[in-house]
Amino acid sequence: MNISQSTTENVFYKARSEAAKTNDRLAGREGAGEELGIDRNRLARIELGVMTPYPEEVVLMAAAYRAPHLRMQYCKHMCPLGKNFPEVQDDSLDRISLEALSSFSKVKKAKKLLLDITADGIIEEAEEEDLKTVIETLEEMGRLAQQLKCWREKNL
Repeated sequence: MNISQSTTENVFYKARSEAAKTNDRLAGREGAGEELGIDRNRLARIELGVMTPYPEEVVLMAAAYRAPHLRMQYCKHMCPLGKNFPEVQDDSLDRISLEALSSFSKVKKAKKLLLDITADGIIEEAEEEDLKTVIETLEEMGRLAQQLKCWREKNL
């Protein structure tokens, strides 16, 4: 069977293919559809990128494929409400840990900045760039927390 490049790059197809390594029923769309309760033709259209899955289908796929990052991917790229959510990668524990350790030092700096900015109860125009830095640091920590939660759900 010849699989198109658009399919092989599809996050849902990749997750199913990875899950098929440990669950033979997920190797084909028919078996996966039965496992998920999704028609195989609908699953094909989702994996081809022709159709956006329903949130409930993403929840089912994330659970069946042990791929919690699918939920985040859906929220960030397919749901109009989640466009501002941080991007969550499906990284290794080593990578997440190193990024977190790096971010912890940034948090110390952000803490001091935030105290300096808000000490007088007023955020002046000159302090706006520092406030932006504080917000970016907190967003990075939030993203890393989500990545670690996804890793835990996938691996434990």
